[in-house]
Amino acid sequence: MSDSDQAAAGTPEGQGPVEIDAEMARHLANKREELFEKFEIPDEFPPEVMDEAGARTEDVGAEIQAEIDDREDLRDLTTWTTDPVDAQDFDDALSVEERDEEYVLWVHIADVTHYVSPDTAMWKEARTRANTVYLPGYTVHMLPPILAETVCSLVPHEDRLAHTVEMHLDKEHLGYETIDIYKSVIRSDARLTYTQCENILDDPDAADKFLEDPEVDLAEKSQLVWELADRMHEQRKEDGSLVLNPRRDRAHTIIEECMLKANKAVTHELMWDRGVEAMYRVHPQPSPDEWSEALREIQELEGVSIPGDKWDEPRKAVNATLEQAPERQLDKIQWAVMKVMPRAKYMNDPFGGHHALNFEIYGHFTSPIRRLSDLINHWIVATNDVPEDLVALCDHASDRQSDAESCEREYKQFLEEVGLDPSAVNNRGLEIVDKE
Repeated sequence: MSDSDQAAAGTPEGQGPVEIDAEMARHLANKREELFEKFEIPDEFPPEVMDEAGARTEDVGAEIQAEIDDREDLRDLTTWTTDPVDAQDFDDALSVEERDEEYVLWVHIADVTHYVSPDTAMWKEARTRANTVYLPGYTVHMLPPILAETVCSLVPHEDRLAHTVEMHLDKEHLGYETIDIYKSVIRSDARLTYTQCENILDDPDAADKFLEDPEVDLAEKSQLVWELADRMHEQRKEDGSLVLNPRRDRAHTIIEECMLKANKAVTHELMWDRGVEAMYRVHPQPSPDEWSEALREIQELEGVSIPGDKWDEPRKAVNATLEQAPERQLDKIQWAVMKVMPRAKYMNDPFGGHHALNFEIYGHFTSPIRRLSDLINHWIVATNDVPEDLVALCDHASDRQSDAESCEREYKQFLEEVGLDPSAVNNRGLEIVDKE
């Protein structure tokens, strides 16, 4: 998954899964097994991990009730999730307010470390796996899915434990006035798909059918967070952040920008306010010659022209070119950039910076169900307890991410070889049918 935390596309609404027969299904399963062995990716969880996960999902209501007095009670905030239509779990939610001198943005993340702590078998398994592996039509999870589908899923109209990043943003420049990160109890008012979010932005009355309480101002909050996210997006581009997908819809932009803002806030807290080691995300920059090579390749594409005043600022040059280029050339422009980009990696020292995002320091926090870095950073934020082998964990997580990406790439190539469209399979899933 990308460092911009972009959400998966999900199944397009109104389209069914890609149909295959039983023989093709066996063919695909054999290929997956071959790749899992090659990249040492465990597909099954040990029994003790599954037993432990099952036990942690019992008496959910009573456990949450017992936690309320020790947490910030945010259940009266208008809160909602936005995910792909086929999402099985909802691990991040938003709340937003506009005040006289500031915006307040809350990003609520499922409090995974309440259930998965260093003394559990689930934690040890997560350390080994290091990330969730996403193949078209098939997922190998970092943590047992039962967690994400129950106690760590911020489903609507039910109390849930969360780790909240509360950001007070200056109205003029959207900088952080204050950052507060704390354990909370939330109650989501609605579960939206990306399409439903778009519909509400187009027609505020559409929000009513998703609400249990008609007094909840979901349409107003959706419009507010879109306006805020759009400003954050434009500001990020102006500051020199690379945006390889400039034509993303409003719903995806909201999620991407809010998650980036929360991740950056947590990094700020960990490094500047506490000065602690953590799993930071470092992205080296290409050399000047590599950037020049990429820009020359882009300039030679038919119908593409890099603005003359942008050549000395490669990230801004790419952004401006992508916004003006013909649709048919977008993939080629993106590929020219990706070829010269060094691989991002996890490090305990953040000061290599994140070149693509143009952030001085950056780290991951918003996806503790699917990334080891986020899980460990949640633990560090909550306890200030830094693992003794943090450097080795950073190297391991970087290596496992590389393995996951290689596995995904080879599986996609295989799908193409057997006549299947990886994008269609990824977006719509697979269904085994009798084709006789």
